[in-house]
Amino acid sequence: MQGSTMSRAAADVLAERADVQLSESRRRGRGALSNTSGRFETHARVSFDDGWVSDEELPPLKTRVQEEQARTIITRNDSPDISFDRSINPYRGCEHGCIYCYARPSHCYLGHSAGIDFETQLYAKPDAAALLERELAAPGYKPATMALGTNTDPYQPIERERRITRSVLEVLDRASHPVGIVTKSALVVRDIDILKRMAQRGLAKVALSITTLDRHLARRMEPRASTPVRRLDAIRQLSEAGIPTAVMVAPVIPSLNDHEIESILSAAKTAGARQAGYVMLRLPLELKDLFREWLATEVPDRANRVLHLLQSMHGGKDYVAAFGTRGRGRGPYADQIAGRFHLALKRLALNEERVALRTDLFTPSVPSGGQLRLF
Repeated sequence: MQGSTMSRAAADVLAERADVQLSESRRRGRGALSNTSGRFETHARVSFDDGWVSDEELPPLKTRVQEEQARTIITRNDSPDISFDRSINPYRGCEHGCIYCYARPSHCYLGHSAGIDFETQLYAKPDAAALLERELAAPGYKPATMALGTNTDPYQPIERERRITRSVLEVLDRASHPVGIVTKSALVVRDIDILKRMAQRGLAKVALSITTLDRHLARRMEPRASTPVRRLDAIRQLSEAGIPTAVMVAPVIPSLNDHEIESILSAAKTAGARQAGYVMLRLPLELKDLFREWLATEVPDRANRVLHLLQSMHGGKDYVAAFGTRGRGRGPYADQIAGRFHLALKRLALNEERVALRTDLFTPSVPSGGQLRLF
């Protein structure tokens, strides 16, 4: 829809926010197929043919980054089925564009769509390191493993220039504060210098998430994440540097990548991983429609099978957000996946020892202009 008085920029924004699939040329390199309005928006945008004919093709979608002046940087949680109680997310939105990402609906709180907006309208927190230094120095702060990569990837492409994750690691290193990282990016090896120092003191571990070993499937599901081969190589480099390394088979998608569980674990073990975990596909809120749309377009022959098995684990629903089962599901299929996973762990001698990070070395640095602690 583009009239003669509409500017190219206005048409571009309108086309991005339309509640229909974008053309393949426009969304090349993106995971979502559409940009449905978020659940908090008062108006929905719908594209329709108004009779005007134009041969002009709109340009490919661009990634836009805004700076967010955050007031705090450590996020707390008390979820009983999560192994950490604090985390840091240097970015909002994620350019990796993984179609299955459970974090997509969080973008709706910012007035954006969980679809294309999540991949193209990004927010960076440039003051993350300064805020962290201040929060670690707060009276009464008690250290525990800080998780990076719990919502959006700390090593997504914009980290190459922004280096916010690295600045956060530098603060944690100086304070001898433990950190656990989960990422899909081989960019994590850039920070081996810091992570190696921390690992030598029992302060760091890294998990690489590998969804599939099939490069073509990976490119369709997670278009801007590192290829599976590069992730395996990252595990190798981290492991050789003495950094405790794990693999996350996440998410396990019924009838799509579930047959790869054993091969992913085996490849990661060969690369040097010592630990492993898995998470079943989760489809909260807007994500269920985005994923259904993707299935129908990318793997139409398996779409019904995927959804049938998924619903069998959630009482006939696409997703149930109950603690303890939201990442595992229930029922025969869920039990089968759990059994296969644990048999593979035993055969490959993974998870034989627990990597516990130290907290007794914690010494918070003094923020610029701050006062030294008396005790």
